[in-house]
Amino acid sequence: MGAEYGPGSAPLAVAGPDGPWDELGDRLDDEGRAVVCTTWGQWLTAALLDPALRPLLGHDWPRYRQGPTAAGRMRFAVSRLVMKYTAASALNVPVDTLDLGYRPGGRPVLRGLGGELEVSLAHTDELIVVGVSRTGPIGVDAEPAAREISFELLREHVCTPAEDAELALLPEEERRARMLRLWTLKEAYTKALGHGMRRSFAGFGFVIEPMGPIGPGAGGGAARAVLAEVPGESGDGDAREGWTFATHPVQGRYLVSEAHRRVRSGAVPVAAPADSGSRRAAGPLEERVPEPTGLLRFLDR
Repeated sequence: MGAEYGPGSAPLAVAGPDGPWDELGDRLDDEGRAVVCTTWGQWLTAALLDPALRPLLGHDWPRYRQGPTAAGRMRFAVSRLVMKYTAASALNVPVDTLDLGYRPGGRPVLRGLGGELEVSLAHTDELIVVGVSRTGPIGVDAEPAAREISFELLREHVCTPAEDAELALLPEEERRARMLRLWTLKEAYTKALGHGMRRSFAGFGFVIEPMGPIGPGAGGGAARAVLAEVPGESGDGDAREGWTFATHPVQGRYLVSEAHRRVRSGAVPVAAPADSGSRRAAGPLEERVPEPTGLLRFLDR
């Protein structure tokens, strides 16, 4: 799929524990952040055959074991493996040296060696997306590009008055695509803030600067967005300073949005790599995030 992209590169496809992790490191060096994507099926064999799965899941092992279905348990395990390999590669440390704590609302925070690396996780259907940043908060969100959502039911909960007025004028299919894009941007932003669904989506807005069509069969494209409204924002715009946003088409059937705020340089001390010729992670992450957003699922048509 040909595409133009907003700030930052398109998500990096990572088909398994072997990477390509060198490219992840290059993106972190160049941009201070990176987003990777994969499918749980691509990592399934690695998860099933890993004898260290239990210690790698750590405190998430009971939650994994309590999953009601085998497919759900494996999706859970794979999402943690993808996160852990990604973070370990970013830090050039063995996977089993990482530990996670959790902030209120479930946002993960790497402890010890990972103290200066921000992480975010999103998943939908088969897709798993992980964002990592050396330079400040990052949030990612993903949805199927063909998802049917109800503007009439969601507008009050999701849109500012300006966004509502703009969307109401669009043809139905274009409105659906723009609404879905807006949803993923707001999810990514609140995840970067660590607020999740505790923050009203209708309380802040975006001005969308499309750079191409988004959606199935659209031939590719991306969206650039500017944060337009923040409750309690000071007149000098400090609340919006440093934020960048983008939406990318992935695999021809998903939308992935990212939100990032640069608050420091990308020079983060990391352990020396085990082998000087590669950034390959040495062996698997655990993270707990809220379950897939209930509001959007509940209001789907």
